[in-house]
Amino acid sequence: MTSDLKEHWNTAYNKEDEQLGWFEANPMQTMELVKACNLQKDATILNVGAGTTTLIDTLLEEGYTNIIANDLSDLALEKLKQRIRKSHNYILTCIKDDLTNPQKINKLQNIDLWIDRAVLHFFLTQEEQKSYFSLIQKTVSNNGYVIIAVFSLEGAQKCCGLDLKRYNLEMLQNNLGTHFRLIKTFNHTFINPFGGERPYIYTLFQRQS
Repeated sequence: MTSDLKEHWNTAYNKEDEQLGWFEANPMQTMELVKACNLQKDATILNVGAGTTTLIDTLLEEGYTNIIANDLSDLALEKLKQRIRKSHNYILTCIKDDLTNPQKINKLQNIDLWIDRAVLHFFLTQEEQKSYFSLIQKTVSNNGYVIIAVFSLEGAQKCCGLDLKRYNLEMLQNNLGTHFRLIKTFNHTFINPFGGERPYIYTLFQRQS
């Protein structure tokens, strides 16, 4: 299954970024939550399901220096790494790994900020979801932060040809558990490059030591 999904995402990313349905030229909603964390510039930031996101560019422009990108697609990560090297003269650490069956990310520790824009909603089974949230609980440091932005209950039922699991705040809180305190949340309707409306819920949690 992982092999099939890897091939699916490699095929999806075999086009210009602006042609991707989730392409976001300015990740201002995510950055609003990043800034609310008030992190040190050398804090360890993990962007899961990064794809070819422009968020990495924005983080670098804001002065953050310790960024890790994860995705299942090696093609996406290679495109991202090459662009960042060319545009920012920065060697981006990339980890190709499956969040539902991790072999590498589960070895990370003391992540100061976990960022997920539009990954969690692809995990349909309870086993996959449990693996995802267990990773957060395992890798995020005490007092560390978690940003999750996923399709809301009013959001699309499919993306990139795949079925989705949609969320509200209560569902996210229940999965994270009581050790994570909600700091901020808001709804946002993303307009994709083709003019489609995609309702999201954005959340920022902090782990309690």
